[in-house]
Amino acid sequence: MILNSQKSNLLTAILPHVAFDGWSQISFNQAVSELSMDPNLAAAVAPRGAVDLAVAFHRAGDKAMSAAYNEAETGSLNIRSKVTLAVRLRLETIKDKEVARRGSSLFALPKFAADGAKLIWETADHIWITLGDTTSDFNWYTKRVTLGAVYTATLLFWLGDDSSDHQDTWAFLDRRIENIMQIETAKGYVKASNLLSSVFAGPMWLLDKIKRPNWNDDIPGRSPKV
Repeated sequence: MILNSQKSNLLTAILPHVAFDGWSQISFNQAVSELSMDPNLAAAVAPRGAVDLAVAFHRAGDKAMSAAYNEAETGSLNIRSKVTLAVRLRLETIKDKEVARRGSSLFALPKFAADGAKLIWETADHIWITLGDTTSDFNWYTKRVTLGAVYTATLLFWLGDDSSDHQDTWAFLDRRIENIMQIETAKGYVKASNLLSSVFAGPMWLLDKIKRPNWNDDIPGRSPKV
């Protein structure tokens, strides 16, 4: 708990510097200095320095999205509207575009690309868990893959959007969600059609055998516990 508290302090201290120096060692050192933190403690809290704080920043956004969604009135919304709202709320947790832009640049680097991919997966997983997803078959994977792609595309669009109240971004998001709905409709049509079901019987049988993983606490790809 003490280390988590110190990491939170470091994250708060580094954010004003990220817009200028990125998620870099320079920014990290400035945060440590401002807190008068022992460098050895800082290294224990964030062994990779600013990179670990960038990861913490992203995960904090996921938690904030879940909290905001749970406070919203969603009882009358259909699943499409719920997904759209969750993605929008996730973006609205980001108060400084430049901090997010610097994070996107960091996780686009080959050295940290695996971290970036894992974080996007966690965001998609967080959203579906928040929405009460109970799938346990192959759809568990496809939902997260498609939503992760939607979130990534929408984030990049949002970073460059200067329209009033980000209206262009929300229109873009609606189009991406529509693409997902079309895929789900097509899957349902295949299952409902005797002819298509027989054509795809082999592949569908195989996919039906794929189940959601039986998680242990720290398996990569699982959203951290809130």
